[in-house]
Amino acid sequence: MNPSPSFDKGDWRHRIAALVPDEAIRLARRARTAPLFAHAYAFHLNFRFGGMVPADLLAHAAAHGLTGVQIHVEDGEAASLSAMSGPDLRDFGAKARHLGLAVHVETSSTEAPDLARTVAIAHAVGAAAMRCYPRYEGRVSTVIARAIADLRGLAALDPDQRLRFTLEQHEDLTSAELIHILRAVDNPRLGLLFDFGNMVNAGEMPLAALRQQAPWLREAHVKDCLVLPDRGGWAHQACRSGEGHLPMQALLVELLLLGIEEPQIAAFGLEEEEDYFAPALRFPDDGPDPHIPARSASFTDPGTGDLAARLLHERDAALRQLQVVRAMLDEIATPAETIRTMP
Repeated sequence: MNPSPSFDKGDWRHRIAALVPDEAIRLARRARTAPLFAHAYAFHLNFRFGGMVPADLLAHAAAHGLTGVQIHVEDGEAASLSAMSGPDLRDFGAKARHLGLAVHVETSSTEAPDLARTVAIAHAVGAAAMRCYPRYEGRVSTVIARAIADLRGLAALDPDQRLRFTLEQHEDLTSAELIHILRAVDNPRLGLLFDFGNMVNAGEMPLAALRQQAPWLREAHVKDCLVLPDRGGWAHQACRSGEGHLPMQALLVELLLLGIEEPQIAAFGLEEEEDYFAPALRFPDDGPDPHIPARSASFTDPGTGDLAARLLHERDAALRQLQVVRAMLDEIATPAETIRTMP
């Protein structure tokens, strides 16, 4: 792996210009109507230290014309979905429906008890989708085998097929390994969630990973980051959208184009994560079955400065990301609309 990577931002303008009219029409329509979701991690510190609760995320999404929310079952800790009673969960779901918002729930595990608990929460709030990812320590082969065994249990947990499931590339496994897991599980309701930056920790770059994962992609987490050399591999440090190394516009174009009759991507989660850091987990000198270290669920260090100012900054950053992504979608739609009106 080169010590100074050449980041492929993708020639997304040329990509749009090369579309045939039907493709351009599809891209323009989807860019104008992209299902943007408020992601709770954009308010990670406010949930941990600022008293934010799940209902506040619904209010934010409704106030800014978003399609729904993506929320981890632990967001809000003592006030989280995991801590709610059955009536409180149903009330949360009712509030979301009243506001016209879809709910997608997430967990940072594939262990059977965690999947069962998260599916039960998803059913209680009337969620449409559930995200998970394996977080095991051990050899890659062991992580894959355990994830397959775990995910085969999803069908029994959701016998009425009320949920769509996504497996997220979360810094340790490669695209090929994720696809192997999906093929082995063989559940048509299980797809992949594409995070704009998480593949770099497994030694992959965003556009190449998207192309490999494309047939299985169902949702996305939208963010930007700096890709940093780390012990021969790559780490990522999240930053303000539009100020990092990621080819955000190119990724949006490719994701929006997926699916012919219907859009393949059901949710674009706005996951601004400024200052989140994830170290390299895969390296070019790895043997055939490298070891994945133990790790916690994702968290961002609040730093040692003024916490109140940091919480305000996080809220402002979430609003700024929404503006940036909407501007990018407009930049994508406008030239596509020109193509479709040409004689």
